[in-house]
Amino acid sequence: MAAPPPPDLLADDRANPYHVTQASRIYFLPNLMTAGNLFCGFLAVINCIQARLAETAEDGMYLGATSASHYRLAVYLIFSAAAFDALDGRLARMGGRESLFGAEFDSLADVVSFGVAPALMMFFFILSPTTGLPFFRKIGWFVGFIYLLCAAMRLARFNVLTNPLLHRDAKASSKDFVGLPVPAAAGTVAALVLFLLRLADTDKSYKSWALALPFLMLLIALLMMSTVRYPSGKQLDLQTKTRPATLVGLLIAVGLALSFREFSLLVVCLGYIFFGLMRQVQRARVADREKNRLSDQTRRA
Repeated sequence: MAAPPPPDLLADDRANPYHVTQASRIYFLPNLMTAGNLFCGFLAVINCIQARLAETAEDGMYLGATSASHYRLAVYLIFSAAAFDALDGRLARMGGRESLFGAEFDSLADVVSFGVAPALMMFFFILSPTTGLPFFRKIGWFVGFIYLLCAAMRLARFNVLTNPLLHRDAKASSKDFVGLPVPAAAGTVAALVLFLLRLADTDKSYKSWALALPFLMLLIALLMMSTVRYPSGKQLDLQTKTRPATLVGLLIAVGLALSFREFSLLVVCLGYIFFGLMRQVQRARVADREKNRLSDQTRRA
């Protein structure tokens, strides 16, 4: 009979993040934030369904609220889920309480909050103004599924790329997301809905806007699965320093954003999307110039 391993080796093994005990460990605060993320996503799905029921009701109401009220609540629930999603990772990193269970739980919650909820919102609201066009009515479910599929695959790829055992190139950077982050994609869908609800309060021009939205949704879905790099903001923490003028400017920007949230949220989300695209194009141009310069030096030599 083999002798048991020394106690110090056993302790070291259990400290390994890939030991079954450590990998399945549930830390209270980070996973509580993830549960809050999942809860907000679940309520967002329910409100999307209730909004659709209100649209089909004779009095245009369901549970004492209009469809617009249900959609607005679903939008704010998606943004609340994004806030919980940002908190769980930061709490885990700050406390050194990261685990494989937490990473998988976070991804499953993200599928609901940033995959299913925006897909239903897209299908019920964004495509509903185009009900007079049979073509859009037929492809609406497919656009929603493509978005959900890309969101789920994006989350699976993120789990793989962030695995500590994965061999990386020396130049690989962990400061950027590879592909559009799922919360940013969901936030863009939610901001579009909020913007269209504001237009609907003033006039009916949102119906013409909605015709282009299925194509924008497909672009967002494809960006999630692209290799375009987006800033993650992980380098920002309690130790990050800034200038007084920058802090004041940021506070003013936040105040304006809250005052005109129907427009500012959409501008911020679209700005983030196109910032990554423009930066990718700029990096490609710099790489091409460097390649041409080295090629010219080689020919001269």
